[in-house]
Amino acid sequence: MAIAQKLAEIFGVEDINDLPISYEIDRHKQKAVIVLLALLYLGVKKIRLGPTLPAFLSPNVIQVLVDNFDIKPISTVKVDREAILAGR
Repeated sequence: MAIAQKLAEIFGVEDINDLPISYEIDRHKQKAVIVLLALLYLGVKKIRLGPTLPAFLSPNVIQVLVDNFDIKPISTVKVDREAILAGR
């Protein structure tokens, strides 16, 4: 995160979410929930989570994450790569 904050400073953007950085979190990895919570706490948005959203998230919680943090489920490599390169 310190690197992203320094890059924002160097490139003169006020919000790290304006940097062309993509975060993809594989929920099957250890500590993925901790990493996700840390990124959300720091205000990071546009995080891709997958390959499927965790079963312990209720539809209401998922909607809050999508609405407030722009969480996106991971799709296919091709679809995700195109979306990331297009800034979506």
